[in-house]
This record gives sequence, structure tokens and C-alpha cells, in this order.
Amino acid sequence: MEVILLERVGRLGQMGDVVRVKDGYARNFLLPRGKALRATVDNKSKFEGMKGDLQTKSNEAKGVAAQLAAKVDGKTYIVIRQASETGQLFGSVSPRDIATLVSTEGAEISRSQVVLNAPIKSIGQYKVPLELHPDVEVSVTVTVARSEAEAERIARGEDVTTRREEAEEDAAAALAAAEALFDPEALEEQAEDEEPAAEAVEADAEKKPAKAKKAKKKDDAEA
Repeated sequence: MEVILLERVGRLGQMGDVVRVKDGYARNFLLPRGKALRATVDNKSKFEGMKGDLQTKSNEAKGVAAQLAAKVDGKTYIVIRQASETGQLFGSVSPRDIATLVSTEGAEISRSQVVLNAPIKSIGQYKVPLELHPDVEVSVTVTVARSEAEAERIARGEDVTTRREEAEEDAAAALAAAEALFDPEALEEQAEDEEPAAEAVEADAEKKPAKAKKAKKKDDAEA
């Protein structure tokens, strides 16, 4: 499908350019978001009449975006999530989550301005681009961690995750230890090891009275 761009669109062209795009991309993104018009004869004439207003609005929006960019460019935002020992999140961090986080800290943006190709699914530090205007793009750092303290460690460059192999080995060792506690053979062996010790204590207890009697006889004889 051929469309007329109503604003600059990355990797496509500038305002007023007539470009060919996939039908789905035009119907699902460009047309409903007011970024383009179908390149019909009527729409080409319509664009010429609205070109001046579009340019004025674009310049105004660019000014607002520049002010917003000054607030957020280079900032770091922390997202606390539950995750496994290997760092895999029990869920994900989406563009909506990031937009909400940035907005709650005083810089109103929409999820469509967060350029994230896929949701974040593991703890770590990520550089996320924000397209605030077709001509204004900045980036923020998003640190995903299980706690504020862990986020600080990640910021220092520490590895806070356990490799999958280590986690599996630790789990296997813990399972073996737990099974040993309830292993009848292990308990029997432990009991057999304890029997000689108990017999020795009992024998020693029997010897003590005999030694005491001999010592008393010796004292009486000397007296």
C-alpha cells in the first residue's frame, strides 16, 4: 500500500513523502495513529492544504518533547520483581510498565513512546530508547532487580545470578541430604555406630563403683 507520511517516520521518510509499506503495517499502525494517509489523488490534494498546519503542530510537539527529554535522558529507573535464583522473572517488564514508572516520577509518556522490541524477562540492567517525537529520541536505564539492595549491586556491575548448572547442583545436593534424613538404612547405620559408644559408657559406669570400693578398702587398711 502507498501512503503519504504526515510526520517523519524512522526508516520510512519525512513528512509529505509517498512511500510503499505492507498493508498490515499501514492499517494497524500508520493510519490509525494519524501518521499517514492513503496515497489517493484526493488525499494528495488534502495533504497540500494541511501541510502548513501539520508542520506547525509538529514544531510545537517537538518543543514539548525536547523539554521532556531534558528531564528523562540518561536517568535510571528501578523495577522490583520476583525472580528465580537464575534471574528469570516470574512475569515480565513491558513497555506499559516502563511508561508508568517514568510517568509516576514526573515525566508523562505513553507506552507507544517506549521502544522495546520484547518484554524484559530477566533481572539486569537495560538501556531503553524513548521516542518522544519523530525528531526527539533519548534513552533511559532500567534496572530490574529483586530488591533495592540488589539493584545497587547490579549498578556496580556485580553478577547477582546463579548459573543454571550451579542451581541444579545445589538443588540436587539439598534433595540428597533431605532423602538421607529419612533413609531407613542410613538411620540403621547411625544407630549401629551409636551402640558401641553407649555400651562403653555403660561399662564405664559399672567400673566406677568397683574402683570406689577398692579405694575405700585401701584407706581403711592404711588407717
